[in-house]
Amino acid sequence: MALQTFLDECDRLAQEATQAFAGASSPAALEEARIEFLGARSGRMKAVQGLLGAVPGPEKPVAGKRLNETKNAVQVAFDQAKERQSGDGAVKTTESFDVTLPGTRPRLGKLHPITQTIEELKDIMGRLGFTVAEGPEIEDDRHNFEGLNIPPEHPARHPRDNFYLVGDESAGLPPLLMRSQTSTVQIRVMESTPPPVRIISLGRVYRPDEADPTHYPMFHQMEGLWVDQRVTMADLKSVIRLFAKSYFGGEVEIRFRPSFFPFTEPSVEVDYLWNGRWIEFGGAGMVDPNVFRAVGYDPEQVTGFAFGLGVERLCMRRHRIADIRDLFANDVRFLGQF
Repeated sequence: MALQTFLDECDRLAQEATQAFAGASSPAALEEARIEFLGARSGRMKAVQGLLGAVPGPEKPVAGKRLNETKNAVQVAFDQAKERQSGDGAVKTTESFDVTLPGTRPRLGKLHPITQTIEELKDIMGRLGFTVAEGPEIEDDRHNFEGLNIPPEHPARHPRDNFYLVGDESAGLPPLLMRSQTSTVQIRVMESTPPPVRIISLGRVYRPDEADPTHYPMFHQMEGLWVDQRVTMADLKSVIRLFAKSYFGGEVEIRFRPSFFPFTEPSVEVDYLWNGRWIEFGGAGMVDPNVFRAVGYDPEQVTGFAFGLGVERLCMRRHRIADIRDLFANDVRFLGQF
C-alpha cells in the first residue's frame, strides 16, 4: 500500500470518529460510536492498524507516527464527548433525567426529648412571667460557691463532688470547674441587674455521679429566681404548683418537705406522686440574706425565692422513661419515639 493512501485512511478515520463522537446525543449513542471506532476486535482503528503491514519498509516510520497521532486524536475526541455528557456542559437529554419520576423525600431529624422538654418549660415559665437568662458552663469559685453562701469548708466543694479543671492560687490562677448547678446564673444576673428580678436559667450541669437509672454525671437543670418587695413562701409554693399542673396535668399531687440548702432559708424539697410513690423533682426556698449581700442587694428591702428542678426527671416522668441513660445513648430507635 502506498504511503499516501495509508495517510489518507488515517485522516478520514480521525475526521469521521470526531464527528461521530460529537454527534452522539446520549450515553448509549456515544458507547455505540466508541465500539465502532475503538473496539478492540472489530473497530475501525484496529482495521487501519492492520494496513500498516502493507506499507513499504522505508516508509513505515512515517506511517507509524501518523497512526499514533490518529489514535491519540480519536481517543481525545471520545474523552471530550464523554466529559460533556457527564460533567459541566453535559449534553442534556431526556434519557439522563426523567422529570416524571417521584423524588426522594429527605429524612428529617427530630428534636431530642430533652430539647423538647426545655422548650416546653420555657413556654410554661414565660406564661408565669419569667424570662430566660443564660450563663457559662465553666465557672469560678465565686459564682459556683462563694456567692451562693457555700463556705470553703462545706462538703459541696470537695473534689469528689465536682469536676475541677484548673487552679493554682499560689500562681494567681483561680480554681475553675464545670458548674454543678444553674444557680450560678442567678448570681451573675443579680450582680448586673437591680431588683426586681424574675428569671429562669436552663442548661447543663456536671457532677461526678456514677451513672445509674436515675443519675448521670451530666444533666440539665431549670433554675428559677424571683426577687422583689414582699415576695413570700406562699408565692414560691403557688408558682411551683402552677408549674406542676401545667406540665404534669391538673391531677398531679405535689408536696413540700423541709430541707436545707446553703443559699436558701427556709428550704424545701418538692416531690410529686408517681405510680403510688413520691419522687423528688427539685429543691426550693427563700433566698438567704447572705446571698443578697454578696451581690449588693439589701435584704432589708427585698425578698425572693429560688428553685431548681431536674429537667431529665421531668422528661422521664412525662414519657415514662425508666432509665436516664437511655436519653444519652444516642440510639435513634429510642429517640425517634418522641
